Amino acid sequence: MQLVIFDVDGTLVDSQALIVAAQREAFAACGLVAPTRERSLSIVGLSLREAFTALVGPLGPVEELAEAYRQAFGRLRADPACEEPLFPGIEGMIRRLAAEPDILLGIATGKSRKGVAHLVDRHGWDRVFTTIQTADDSPSKPDPGMLLAALAETGLGPADAVMIGDTTFDMLMARAAGIRPIGVSWGYHPVPALWEAGAETVIDDVEHLAPLIGLRQPAGAAAHG
Repeated sequence: MQLVIFDVDGTLVDSQALIVAAQREAFAACGLVAPTRERSLSIVGLSLREAFTALVGPLGPVEELAEAYRQAFGRLRADPACEEPLFPGIEGMIRRLAAEPDILLGIATGKSRKGVAHLVDRHGWDRVFTTIQTADDSPSKPDPGMLLAALAETGLGPADAVMIGDTTFDMLMARAAGIRPIGVSWGYHPVPALWEAGAETVIDDVEHLAPLIGLRQPAGAAAHG
């Protein structure tokens, strides 16, 4: 049995426009100049308190920014025009993995449990993930708490698990838990930073994940070459 754990923002879902917009509103509400898009995305994956601490320092209005961000994010996401699409190939890969009898799926994210519930409901992923670890339940990444909780919940050991994410926080968290870290190049942290943080490999296409976890080729799929 193998546990395949995914990060959410920047790995499964392209939520950068929503995140940046909510941050800008939060900073404006607190009378502060918003960070650049690059800086905004650099803290994706951390819990809100740690994210805003990184942006404004421990003496800044961290709690005020976090609360303003929660309100802005919820309002913006409720807009029918809001787009938070899955990255190419993610839906198919999740369904493929969920159909494998020897694979369990998990989530480890800096999002709130409410945010993950919205994602699961939106994409019809009810009962797809065996374990869901969020910022509400564990210390922020890169602390290994989320992954250790996922292992405890599923009864598997570190050698039976893999963590897939787009940030250095994901790679460092996986290394700290003794789990294989696989980076993705389509997210919010640069690829060289993922390697430096300990990525075992970095994939450019979700289909490249299959051989890394021993996923069988779909029945009837033709070989190309």
